[in-house]
Amino acid sequence: MDQEDRIALFLDYENLALGARDHHGTAFDFRPIADALAERGRVVVRRAYADWSYFDEDRRMLTRSHVELIEIPQRMGATRKNAADIKMAVDAVELAFERDYISTFVICTGDSDFTPLVHKLRELNKQVIGVGVEKSTSALLPPACDEFLYYDRLEGVDIPSTRGRRGRPARPSREPQQVEQLEQLEQAEPVEQEPEAPPAAEEPARDVDTLSVLVAQTVAGLQGSSGGEVTASRLKRTLLRKDPTFSESDYGYRTFGELLRHLAEHNVVELAEGPAKGDPEVSLPEHGDREVAFGLLHSVVLDLAAGDGAVALSGLKNQLRRARPDFSEKKLGYRSFLQFCKAAATSGIVDLQWSPEADDYLLTARPA
Repeated sequence: MDQEDRIALFLDYENLALGARDHHGTAFDFRPIADALAERGRVVVRRAYADWSYFDEDRRMLTRSHVELIEIPQRMGATRKNAADIKMAVDAVELAFERDYISTFVICTGDSDFTPLVHKLRELNKQVIGVGVEKSTSALLPPACDEFLYYDRLEGVDIPSTRGRRGRPARPSREPQQVEQLEQLEQAEPVEQEPEAPPAAEEPARDVDTLSVLVAQTVAGLQGSSGGEVTASRLKRTLLRKDPTFSESDYGYRTFGELLRHLAEHNVVELAEGPAKGDPEVSLPEHGDREVAFGLLHSVVLDLAAGDGAVALSGLKNQLRRARPDFSEKKLGYRSFLQFCKAAATSGIVDLQWSPEADDYLLTARPA
């Protein structure tokens, strides 16, 4: 138990409830958030801020989940909103100073006004997880957090399909004679319906090739910066620092380990036994695809040079892709095609020299 994170949960409830209602046409459900946080540690504080006279049914649901309800009475204009934001921010900072054992703060809102609070909590050495409805979350908030969870993507959130939420648009008020004429037209002429959008649950998974590039580059960067072993847990933390909204479930995988095993099967990374069970060491393949790519570069340069000539770097990548359409130096962990060619030169595959006359790098193939 001592190794578990202690979590303090703060909900800007009006922002969440209205976001779920306006963008999905459903009532907000607290349970998926509670389940997601249960996987991350012990939630020792649960507070929700709102004028609860507007959320009577929600109040019962939250009380059953042991959430402390902080009442923000109705006032005129924007004062009520500012009062809720300020009260929530003050309580969070106060708790950060008073409860040293709380390591993680979860700020449930999509409002960018809470970005300074997130920065302050991280300055106080607290991990900050954000939660918000995707379409009502400011673009400024997720990058400020250590991790950001979109409510819409959490396990257990039932989002109706576009078809189910599409309603008939309200008509402006018309005279009775106009209404009668419109009804006759609608009965006489068949209405061509728009093609129905697929349900949200059937949306295709994100591009795994793009993920392969991201993982390979991240592993290469970690190996280059520290020189030490790269464990799966360290890799996951780094991916979340790059993109706090990252989640392996968006790519169709149940766990991060399952994702890594898929990438290992496709020779993007190699897995070895790590310092702890279930936390393997991750590295880039020393052979395999990289050696194949170096061989491809050597043969293309040799063909284009037609003997003793040299080949310019510009346009060379397109020539490699003509021979092998799936070629990508980024999948091998290289940030640029020039870095890939420099690695090939270091391995003795080609010679790489800068030419002032050509204003470009020139490559020549070394004898096999």
